[in-house]
Amino acid sequence: MVAPGYGNINNVILGLANPYAVRLTGSTPDATLLELAVNQSPTFVSLWIGANDVLSYSTSGGSNGALTDQATFDASIDAIVGSLMATGTDGVMANIPYVTDIPFFTTVPHNPIPLDETTANAVNSAYAAYNGGVEQAFAYLVSVNAISQDDADAEIAQRTISFCDVDENGTPCNNPVVIIDEALTDLTAINPALVSMRQATENDLIVILAASFIGTLADPSNPASVNGVAVPLADNWVLTETEIQEVITATDNFNAKLASAAEQADFAFFNANEFWQNLTNGNFSSNNFSPTTGLVVGGLFSLDAVHPTSRGYGIIANEFMKAIDAKYNSNFEASGNLLDIGDYPTNYSPLLQ
Repeated sequence: MVAPGYGNINNVILGLANPYAVRLTGSTPDATLLELAVNQSPTFVSLWIGANDVLSYSTSGGSNGALTDQATFDASIDAIVGSLMATGTDGVMANIPYVTDIPFFTTVPHNPIPLDETTANAVNSAYAAYNGGVEQAFAYLVSVNAISQDDADAEIAQRTISFCDVDENGTPCNNPVVIIDEALTDLTAINPALVSMRQATENDLIVILAASFIGTLADPSNPASVNGVAVPLADNWVLTETEIQEVITATDNFNAKLASAAEQADFAFFNANEFWQNLTNGNFSSNNFSPTTGLVVGGLFSLDAVHPTSRGYGIIANEFMKAIDAKYNSNFEASGNLLDIGDYPTNYSPLLQ
């Protein structure tokens, strides 16, 4: 919004700008998007920004740079909202939903691996040295008072890798994938083989792109090099529990700034975060439709697992109009001019079910 040249075709070629913004800049290729908006002397604006400040970090499994720092976010919001206020415009703003609730993170389970008895035994045998090495390394750290016994026991349990073919009830096991977790204690100075890996838990999120990677061979000539089993998934395939909390904390802090800015500008405000949590929990229906956040078939999200379908955007548009009604005493809802989301069909192959 405040970056000069974001719509300059030369910057787009270099991968530094947005190809769609080129359509807006015209004869002023280095103008910021904010400048373009202000130059139109708007009488009403809608502003829903900030999601990308947590999204790109999240979709990369926390491996693509860092979350936008709070000072940079605050300064950008102040510049944007301050410039719009100077025009005397009215408007509506929204905050940021938790991106960790979108299908990009909720479609692939943490435990998608079935194994037969022979394979499970072979994998466990291969990990025996690692499991034993972890115990020995923590025994050493306890002996030199670098860590307490309780903390050592907890991390040993977390890092112990074990696969099964059936559980104690005879039900086939759904084994968790093995992942790299940089938040674990670095033991490689003690033993270079003890990389920071563990099996995923239900508190970790596997990105949807991993669906085509898990189970492939890291080395095509080695059938024992299965990604997610013998070879841990790298950081970019997983948003760990620690990283999830970082995203949630940043979102909460960003949302506090957005709410404050909307109040300062005296704009209408749509709490998209609260609305999306209700929707995620199944507490939403409209025109006899009860959409869910399931990939495609839920009706809200398209195949990229990030952006809504037309029906999803229709639902969002209705919520914006309700917020405008509440602030400006308009009558979108009272006059029957909210959208019928059934007018926006969601089509998909029956094979997806």
